[in-house]
Amino acid sequence: MTRFGADYYRRFYGRGGVHDKNSIARLASAVHGLCSWWGVSPRSVLDVGAGPGLWRDWYHREHPKVRVVSTDVSEYACTKYGHEQRDIATWRPAKPFDLVICHGVLQYPSDADAESAIENLAHACRHVMYLEVPTRADYRTIVDPSATDMDVHQRTGDWYRTRLERHFIQAGAGLWARKGGHVLLYELERTR
Repeated sequence: MTRFGADYYRRFYGRGGVHDKNSIARLASAVHGLCSWWGVSPRSVLDVGAGPGLWRDWYHREHPKVRVVSTDVSEYACTKYGHEQRDIATWRPAKPFDLVICHGVLQYPSDADAESAIENLAHACRHVMYLEVPTRADYRTIVDPSATDMDVHQRTGDWYRTRLERHFIQAGAGLWARKGGHVLLYELERTR
């Protein structure tokens, strides 16, 4: 997709972009730590929409024995950052991963493709998924339009929850435990 070319990466991952190496390091440390707290020490990680590869790079530095597969729909990102070119709306991995990361991806595809992507993410996830996707309310109240791509589908949180809750239990802070997996959450650790 030419939409996610060099200009996109300069604008949203350059100076003043939403995420950088240090912010992702803090987030990755927290996500990995909670997985470990829940008894899931990730040995395999799938990073969907990996962009500049910040999650993958953190895992290579901090947990070099963890197998990380990074994918992106962008030919530019795959060539520049070394990912497998995959579209999660149409691709399912052969085996599930302990941790799936889907950071800033689901707001881009159409409703039908986003639904298909959620099904494929569920298939790809053995235990825990970290999901960040801004909702319609977030675009009104939190998102900085000067640092964020606003040419996206602005769906409600309920739209996502309805589809995600078929496969996952929402643990909060972007974390979703796979139903039938090994993560057991106390009632007040869950959002519903």
